[in-house]
Amino acid sequence: MSLLARPAVATLVAKAMQRVTVMADRRSGGRGSAAASHARFPEYPRKVRELTIPTSIAPARATVYLPANAEPAPPVHVNFHGGGYVMTLTELDDPLCRFLAAEAEAVVINVDYVVAPQHPFPAPPRQAYEVVRWVAEHGAEEGWDGDRLTVGGQSAGGGLAAAVARQALEESGPSIALQVLHYPPLDLATGPRNKRAAIAKPMLRPWMGDVFDTSYVPDVRRRRDRLVSPAHPSDTADLKGIAPALVITAEYDLLRAEGERYAERLRGAGSLIEHHDVAEADHGYDGNDDQKAREVYAVIARHVREATGSRTV
Repeated sequence: MSLLARPAVATLVAKAMQRVTVMADRRSGGRGSAAASHARFPEYPRKVRELTIPTSIAPARATVYLPANAEPAPPVHVNFHGGGYVMTLTELDDPLCRFLAAEAEAVVINVDYVVAPQHPFPAPPRQAYEVVRWVAEHGAEEGWDGDRLTVGGQSAGGGLAAAVARQALEESGPSIALQVLHYPPLDLATGPRNKRAAIAKPMLRPWMGDVFDTSYVPDVRRRRDRLVSPAHPSDTADLKGIAPALVITAEYDLLRAEGERYAERLRGAGSLIEHHDVAEADHGYDGNDDQKAREVYAVIARHVREATGSRTV
């Protein structure tokens, strides 16, 4: 076992990573990663309001992106950011949220969910599900159509989106028109050192997987849980009726194989809308490649429009 896969060590490293991120933001006077994210795609204005959503885990803060010139009660898309279930990186998804609000003509809710090691599994997926359920139930007073609901996420956020769709299947709602799983981790039961990427030095390294996976699910026996590892062979439940899915993988990503496996599983359940593999791209490619980001975000926006019946722009 790697030293970083020991829970006590992984917790120390994860908390250190969190502190470094906070300190970097403070040194920049709040003008660091957030400002850089806000500056991308300037043709999409940032029209937002803040919202706090009650859950049994903890109140979830969220940024609500409002579409311009939308119908009176537009559809709503709930977004979960990446960060290995450890890092709070909501602002990195600001360009995506602005893009989807404009191109899909939907309200986009970017959720600041609880993270490990302070809140290990099962807290994040349960909170994520309760957030989505609340969004579905409170559309009338908040200004969106909760009956035209989609969910999605990048990296760990994609894992949470998959877990939300699974809980919605098992608990008979809410109705989710589309789940967008963007380079998601879907098999934590397989150790990161047993995964292979198409390139020698992918962005996600095994040591990072040790820290993230161990912080999120310290007990290795629980990593086969269906809300953690739906792409692992141990999960054999019937997924018929689960929300339609767009699965996006990246050619060089260490997580590509598990994304492909889950896409095939969804295909077998009749719920795969599209598996889109981004050529010559690694995990998190959309954070620094504007061209590829625009191309893939357009694919996501098209599927959200088609799933919710939004007007085509």
